[in-house]
This record gives sequence, C-alpha cells and structure tokens, in this order.
Amino acid sequence: MKPYKNKINRIRSFALALIFIGFVVMYFGIFFKKHPIVMTLFMLLGLLCIIASTGVYFWIGMLSTKAVQVVCPNCGKPTKVLGRVDMCMHCREPLTLDPNLEGEEFDESYNRRTTAREGK
Repeated sequence: MKPYKNKINRIRSFALALIFIGFVVMYFGIFFKKHPIVMTLFMLLGLLCIIASTGVYFWIGMLSTKAVQVVCPNCGKPTKVLGRVDMCMHCREPLTLDPNLEGEEFDESYNRRTTAREGK
C-alpha cells in the first residue's frame, strides 16, 4: 500500500526541503573562494531556493485558508481537507467531503478533474 500524506503537510515539507537545499547550495559556494564568480553563482542559486521556499509557504498558507476544517472521526482532532479526498493530518485517516465517495477505497486520483471513476 502506498503511504499517503496530507496535502498541506506534503507541500510544507517540500518548502522546508527547499530551505535546506538552498543552504547546502550556498555551503558549496564556500569551496570556490578562489573563484568569486562561481562562489557568487552558488550563493545566488541558494538564495533563489530560499526565496522559492518563501513563495511556496505563502502559497500553501493562502490555500490553507480555503481548506475545509473538519473533525476527524478516528482521532477526534480538527484537520483540514483539500479537494474531494485527503488524509487526516494527525492519524492519516482517509477523509472525504463527497457523499458519493463514502465507503470507497482511498485513491488520490479522485482529486483530479478528469478521472475514469467519475462515470460510476
């Protein structure tokens, strides 16, 4: 079985990874002290990664305000649902807001606009 994660947490993890990638790229620039142009290039690439991370954090923050907040039936904690199906942020319980998908096996393809299963 494929390990699913909540969409908001997945995007936040990507943004955090961008920050660390930016720092690592900047750190590699230190090895080129004798070549200032190469060092500057690494520093700028690292800075771009960090700026991109800021953009992703801003985007997911705005997206998070539009998400529907529900109480998970499994753990009882509030969580946010993006799309037709999502996972609980705390216990990874599959959640849906679509009554047609009640009782169906969890599949992230339900969030795509065109799926073969919509005809059912």
